[in-house]
Amino acid sequence: MSVRQFTKHYETPGRVASAARHHAWLAEHAPPLRLPALTVVGPTSLTYERIDGRPARTEDLPALAGLLGDAHGAAWTTDLRPAALNRPHRFRDGIAFGDYIGPRQAALRRRLEHGYLPDRAALHALLTLLEKTAEGPTAFYKDSNPRNFIITEAGEIYTVDTDDLTLAPMGYDLAKLIATLVLTYGPLPAPTIDSALRAYNEAAVRHDPRLGITDRERLDDFLALHAVLTAPYAGRNGYRYRWSPRPCPQGSA
Repeated sequence: MSVRQFTKHYETPGRVASAARHHAWLAEHAPPLRLPALTVVGPTSLTYERIDGRPARTEDLPALAGLLGDAHGAAWTTDLRPAALNRPHRFRDGIAFGDYIGPRQAALRRRLEHGYLPDRAALHALLTLLEKTAEGPTAFYKDSNPRNFIITEAGEIYTVDTDDLTLAPMGYDLAKLIATLVLTYGPLPAPTIDSALRAYNEAAVRHDPRLGITDRERLDDFLALHAVLTAPYAGRNGYRYRWSPRPCPQGSA
């Protein structure tokens, strides 16, 4: 039986090489993530095994939170333990693995330039918050939005889209998932977010006691950053809702 395939096209060979490198790194260092097989690397395209299913929904959050905690714990154990959040790591071929601080400082400055922040004081506050969050064990960020997970009819979870990969603190990519679920489907009750955070920490701490450190205050700091970083995408990519980083009270969603 032939395997169905999906081909993704890129503007440059460099983007192809980057996405393929990220796929290989995740397959080696984050094995809890189930990735579609990469079958062909072309000059300006990548061809993957095609996975049929639906994007993630709100009810998938507990399972996805546990999956991310497991994946981040595995990556820390196998490769990211010595990595620092304020400087690039290196892939096996010597290419830089983007750091946490630099790309987000640049993105926040662009948000001010494009009118998503009211003034330089707001930018300074967010840059200070970014620096505050750059501590603790290093995980990775893979843009965990609902479209980047495929749930099959059998309930298997596949992770797709390896275009972007940077270092990030534990819990940062979980916050991206929570933020984008809210943008896609509407507000989440506070206990739902608390349960997801608990599932994340429980999965991470199984790899090492030092990894289950993300508390609700820290998660809220990440959510505040994502509120601004995702602002340009409102009304696109299925993001139909506006939101505040603070969750709604129980029962109001």
